[in-house]
Amino acid sequence: MAEILYIRLGSQVEDEISWLVFSSTEQEIIASGVLTSAEHLNELTGKAEQRVVKVFVPGSDVLLKRISVPTKSQRSMRAAVPYMLEDDLAQDVDDLFFAYADMVNKNDENHCLVAIVERAQMQMWLTWLSNASIKIKTLQSEVLAMPYTKGQWSAIAVPSSKSNSTNDASHIVLRQGEWEGSTFDGDAWKFAIEHIFSNQLSLQDADEKNQTNEIILNTYSELPNLNACSRNVTVTKKDEELPLALLAQNSHRSGFNLLQDDFKVKDQRSVGLTKWLWAAGIAVCALLLNVGYKSAQLWQLSAQQTQIEEEIISRYKAAFPATKRVRIGTIKSQLNKKIAQLGGTSDSGGFLAMLTTVQPAFAKVSALKPQSLKFDGKRQELRIQATANDFQHFEQFKAELNRTNLVVKQGTQKNQGKQVTSSFSISRQQNNASKGRS
Repeated sequence: MAEILYIRLGSQVEDEISWLVFSSTEQEIIASGVLTSAEHLNELTGKAEQRVVKVFVPGSDVLLKRISVPTKSQRSMRAAVPYMLEDDLAQDVDDLFFAYADMVNKNDENHCLVAIVERAQMQMWLTWLSNASIKIKTLQSEVLAMPYTKGQWSAIAVPSSKSNSTNDASHIVLRQGEWEGSTFDGDAWKFAIEHIFSNQLSLQDADEKNQTNEIILNTYSELPNLNACSRNVTVTKKDEELPLALLAQNSHRSGFNLLQDDFKVKDQRSVGLTKWLWAAGIAVCALLLNVGYKSAQLWQLSAQQTQIEEEIISRYKAAFPATKRVRIGTIKSQLNKKIAQLGGTSDSGGFLAMLTTVQPAFAKVSALKPQSLKFDGKRQELRIQATANDFQHFEQFKAELNRTNLVVKQGTQKNQGKQVTSSFSISRQQNNASKGRS
């Protein structure tokens, strides 16, 4: 059910305010009431939270004017209208707010429809609503929300509970045409009955008046002083309506909104949409934080990878100084080639296998220090140039190698100062089976 909260404000803070909750789909009243003054508008805050709010203001505060302008440009028209009406207005145009309806073309003349309100009055209405945290969609003169039939007038009395005399306290809302009408108090209404009704028709409908010069007045409540009307006024009584209900049922036909230019408000999002946007915002923030965290991790891992690659290249160049260019993508294949050149790890007679065999001898004779190692792949022979501080260490080293079934040939020992140098040629013994195969 689409429910709308309608509020009719007064001109002053102490004026009564009527309100009504109306179902636009069922065309029925849900709830209604009256506030004693604008100071009690906060009583409607809860009702306004989940509903569209439309506000009516007294027609006596809104002057409706129709004026012909010598231009079709809306910008030029809006700039000219205030000064074209300056002589007809009692106040300085700078103190007034001009709101425009759609410009119409009639009898080849450019007609402008303008509603004029005091800026201070507009600001006061909006301040009342703002203080009550009521967000509104439209602000409309109650005159333009009255029923309109071409060539006919419509009127209704708006009673007040602050006076014992209903007739004296009533305000009468009168619509005389598409863009003509006002709200009258008791004295002004009596004057209108005696002079306006008897002397003229609606300016808008003047070109369509019939030969009898008759005014048809549709009334939606009891109106005072109708007996003073002249004979050219025909009163047609319609079904009585609650004033605010009548305005609610007909306000959509005008489409005019005083909330323009300086007083224009942004469209309010629904509560559900607001909650969804909050949830979406939180989700986006969480996603950005997660992406940021993952990006930081990726950057850290990338930096670590770069550091490790640089270390691998550095160690490879230290192991193979003759290498000029090393690429991390091919370093594995280059290492495999180097190992293959040294006999490989799968070959029992290879360089690495031979080093594994002689390592225990080096461990037991720690005083003997190798100076160079060379491996002859074809002869499967390891050649070692070593130094020690005594001849005895060479004999111990040779004895340890012989225990591992290695063939050891020792070179000449030389005494160089406090150091003794010598060389060894080491190979594996070939068993009888190998000799028979060869």
